[in-house]
Amino acid sequence: MAIITLTTDFGHKDHFVGAIKGTILNNLPDVNIVDISHEINPFNIQECAYILKNAYRSFPQGSVHIVGVDSEESPENRHIAVQVDGHYFVSANNGVISLITSEIKPEKIVEISIPDIRPSSFPVLDVFVQVACHISRGGTLEVIGKSFDALKELREFEPRISNNGKTITGNVVYIDNYGNVITNIQKSLFEAYRNGRDFEVIARTNKITAIHNSYNGIINFNLEKGQRRGPGDALALFNSTGYIELAIYKSDLNTVGGASTLLGLNYRDTVTINFL
Repeated sequence: MAIITLTTDFGHKDHFVGAIKGTILNNLPDVNIVDISHEINPFNIQECAYILKNAYRSFPQGSVHIVGVDSEESPENRHIAVQVDGHYFVSANNGVISLITSEIKPEKIVEISIPDIRPSSFPVLDVFVQVACHISRGGTLEVIGKSFDALKELREFEPRISNNGKTITGNVVYIDNYGNVITNIQKSLFEAYRNGRDFEVIARTNKITAIHNSYNGIINFNLEKGQRRGPGDALALFNSTGYIELAIYKSDLNTVGGASTLLGLNYRDTVTINFL
């Protein structure tokens, strides 16, 4: 069965998601439509890329992923379809694909060119759905576009190495439902520069000197409960996607708060690692 996924910043209040799904089903009644997320913050390319990059690999190869974030076409934001890692992505050339494919070279990229399609304020419906359905039927990319080699890259989101390899400076790229703060510093980069040295993770006025592999790694279960660190304490960990994450153990944004509020961290804020 064909699979089409949807990742957008449309939310659920308006008609957009329903119209997209209805149009897909009119074209492919047996297709399996999967919502990855419709709660991307508006026009947040980095957040979209983080979520989609860490979700698409769980789908069967051949799946088609519609990316409905900053999708309006312009001379600087062309519509593209990309084949990479056995999957297909239909998106605008706004940087999201380069972030998703930062470690894997795309096999094929085309600029979408469909006859009789007029400029639209809803290109996800009027363009992306047509392309996704075409691919899901077994159609080739060459039919819906011409070869394209100008994939937009967002260099500003790459961690920076300084101080002769003693400092890694990264940024907050995502804040999850618990208020946990995800940076763009990968475990592989951290380990490549650590060389066995002690370190400190600096986020605003907060300093953390250990990075765990799980949330409860902060707890020393050999101590009596009253002596342990636990709920409400800040920690750093390598999360399931391989990035350094800052969290408050057992946080709740609706009550006590999470790392984003308690540590005062927002999207794009700086997080620094100093090797000592």
